[in-house]
Amino acid sequence: MTIATSYQILACIGLTFSALTFYRVRLFAGLTVPTFVIGWLRGELALQTIAVEAIGTFFFWRAGAFESGAGQLGFVLSLVSWAMLVLVARRGVGAGQEIADALAPAKIQPEADVSAFHGFALPFGFKHPSVHTIRSVEYGESLPGDKGGRNLLDLVLPRAAKSGDRRPVLLQVHGGGWIIGDKREQGKPLMTHLASRGWICVAINYRLSPQATMPDHIVDVKRSIAWIREHIEEYGGDPEFLCLTGGSAGGHLCSLAALTPNDPNFQPGFESVDTRINGCVPFYGVFDFVDRAGDRPLGKMSDFLGPIVFKSKPDEKPELWESVSPITRIGSDAPPFFVIQGSHDSLVFSGEAVTFVSALREKSTQWVLHAELFGAQHAFEIFHSPRSAHAVRGATAFLEGVHAEYKGERASV
Repeated sequence: MTIATSYQILACIGLTFSALTFYRVRLFAGLTVPTFVIGWLRGELALQTIAVEAIGTFFFWRAGAFESGAGQLGFVLSLVSWAMLVLVARRGVGAGQEIADALAPAKIQPEADVSAFHGFALPFGFKHPSVHTIRSVEYGESLPGDKGGRNLLDLVLPRAAKSGDRRPVLLQVHGGGWIIGDKREQGKPLMTHLASRGWICVAINYRLSPQATMPDHIVDVKRSIAWIREHIEEYGGDPEFLCLTGGSAGGHLCSLAALTPNDPNFQPGFESVDTRINGCVPFYGVFDFVDRAGDRPLGKMSDFLGPIVFKSKPDEKPELWESVSPITRIGSDAPPFFVIQGSHDSLVFSGEAVTFVSALREKSTQWVLHAELFGAQHAFEIFHSPRSAHAVRGATAFLEGVHAEYKGERASV
């Protein structure tokens, strides 16, 4: 194989990957994960991808790859691929207006101080001079199903925080399909940003399947809320003001916790603890395990989760499956919600968020805001990019709006 042919093949692969990122491609269930990984990384790192491929192209050119038609065709394909990625990057920048439009009904204005090159040099750099982290604090005893360290939390907080400050508190719940994941891996841009603005942020682990069985996961979230009620004042937090966030499985768990305050079935042994919360920001969450609205045409989530997470089928334990689907737990007492979802999500289709938001708006008396970010894949906000930054600014504005209402500093909308 000549060097020109090699370059042409790589250019074809690059163009294919760019097309999978640019278009909302849903082939069949077996390709959902590869489609997600390609669209996620290439979508949020579009400019970095162009830079890396351009450097590689330069070396191919120096090696003589463009002296034949195969290499020249490869270069044309690369140019088309890069043009698509430029448009992908522009979509990320455009998320600022999408977030602003979503918050407008509540008269909340997010900050727009986001560069088109945000995160270009350090997409995975999360340090902030005024923020520090306290690692692996136990929020309860290790319970059956804990395969190690699942009863721990991290605190991300301002260096200036001290006991008695009564600062607003955010609980971050990681995703990972209820099977994998860790408190150190997700939510960092949002938690760092909020902590730099005075918030106390808590990121938790929870028991994972198959060692754990639903509803163990939500019980652990409730246990962490109980710990916050009792101990967060020691770190400068207000135990009476708590908002929740999380992505994917974490989006499910934070939504379920928000909609099931003081449910004794999820609070075994600590039924008297008040687990009401003040606001919720789920990112690309799962809201209905049995897909009663038909939002998942490429395969039902219950087929995968049944034997691993639930250890049952929906028709075998219908009460369990219903009780942990947030869409079935909506009531007039639901707290304010800001639901954020990507239009191109390969793992949790955007229609599920639309169905959930519609159901919330029918019953809730609080804010129900919804942003569907065009071109965004699953997990788009777990590292720095323009779209991630706009989502973080939007979530921050929403949470601070909820806190302002709690303090009586603005009128309810």
